[in-house]
Order: sequence, then structure tokens, then C-alpha cells
Amino acid sequence: MKIAFIGAGSMAEALISGIITQKLVSGNNVWVTNKCNQEKLYELQQSYGVNISYDIKDILSHVNIVCLAMKPKDVGEAIQSIRAYLRKDMLIVSVLAGVSITSIEEMVDTDLAIVRAMPNTSATIGKSASALAMNHNVNHLQLETVKGMFETVGLTTIVKEEDLDAVTGLSGSGPAYIYYLVEAMEKSAVEIGLEKEVAKKFIIQTLIGAAEMLEKSSKESAQLRKEVTSPGGTTEAGLKVLEAHAVQEAFVECIKAATAQSKKLGEIFANNMKV
Repeated sequence: MKIAFIGAGSMAEALISGIITQKLVSGNNVWVTNKCNQEKLYELQQSYGVNISYDIKDILSHVNIVCLAMKPKDVGEAIQSIRAYLRKDMLIVSVLAGVSITSIEEMVDTDLAIVRAMPNTSATIGKSASALAMNHNVNHLQLETVKGMFETVGLTTIVKEEDLDAVTGLSGSGPAYIYYLVEAMEKSAVEIGLEKEVAKKFIIQTLIGAAEMLEKSSKESAQLRKEVTSPGGTTEAGLKVLEAHAVQEAFVECIKAATAQSKKLGEIFANNMKV
């Protein structure tokens, strides 16, 4: 596997770190470029031993996988710069939110294998939940290769492309929902008299413990909640307040809104291409 990253932001670096640290590929088989941030390229070269260059023709002459990792708004310009050097045997991997496989196919104007991925920011610590969707040109070996790439930064699941908006709303944006919850827990800790650093340790361990219970237990989340909730106890008192404020319903609407926005952004991008 020889791979080029077009774009050198945090998601590109997470993938580079994962595939090199876990020895899926060596640094000398990775090429990285970006729009203009040469300092960032030097940092990646020093950290991971990758090749860096702004010579697109030379970069693409070495690789069989091209990872689109720029900002979605820059994808048109980026593909314009690489299109002449794409080969039929290449695999395109996109981590661009809101940019459909069809849109990429139209921009590259070549019948290539394309995999679209939706990781989340936890990829930077190897704990992403990544969804993969593909077009009809992707063969079994190519799919396994991409799965291997994203498994170096967390859990990977194959989905239909039409499900990627839902994945974006649920797990793509999901870390922010958890951080929002933690913000509330931190504020409450201060108000009930706990020191911030002490509270933070309890909050983090509580989240880790609850996540592991969900992963390792065969019980549904509702059942686990009921087992913590004694009649007339402290947990019940807290949950009654959450129910009174319709917090669960708010979370449902939150994820629906994020999903709808993902779909809307994809439609806007597709429509802008036609103008």
C-alpha cells in the first residue's frame, strides 16, 4: 500500500499516525501535501517520516491510494489539481463530510473505486467510530485495505451511503454531545462544592465505566439505567429532573437536527457543482 494524503489537517494526521504506528504501512510509503501550510508538512515529516511535496504529478506517480482530507469547501480545487494524474487502478478514500460519492465521481470524471468514510475526532486517540460506504468499483481487497486503515484509529463499520448522514448526526458529531454533557456535570460539581480537578476525575471515570458496561453487558441501556435507579433514591431524584426538562427528547431532536444538516450540506454542495 502506497498512499497520498491530499490535505494535512487533524484527521489526516490521525490516520497517518494510526497506519504508521500500527505498522500497516511505513512512512516512506506515505506522501502528504496540502494547499499552502508548509510548516505543517514539515511537522508531519519530522513526526512520522513521511514524504512531503507540492509536486502533485510526482506524488501521484508513486501511490495507489489517494485520501481526500482537505476541507470540504476546497475539494473542487483540490480534485482539479490532481485529476489529470489519477489512474484507473487507484482507490480514492474521502473523509469529507457532506461530499457524496456521486459528487466525487463527477469531479474526478474517471471511473474509479471510491470509498467514503465518516470517522470522528476521537480518531486522534485511536477511538473513532468510523463508517465506510463505497461505490460499485471497489473490490474486496480494496475494501479490506481501507477497513484496515480506519481500524488503526478505532472501530469500523460498513454502511450504505444513504446512512452516512445518520452516522454523521449520531457518531460524527457525537463527541460534542458528550462534551456538552460533561460541561453540565462540571458546572454542577462546582455548585455542589466539589473542587474542579476532583470532579473531573469522577466524571471521566464515570463515563468510562458506563461505556464499558454498555459494551460488555448483554443488557439494554434502559435496563442498566433501571438497575441504578432505586425507588426513592438519589438517582431517581436526579432522573426526575431530567425527565421534567425532556432531556432525552432533546437529545433525540439534537441528533435528528444534525442528521438533517448533514443531508442539507450534501445537497447544497451537489447543487453548487451544477451551477
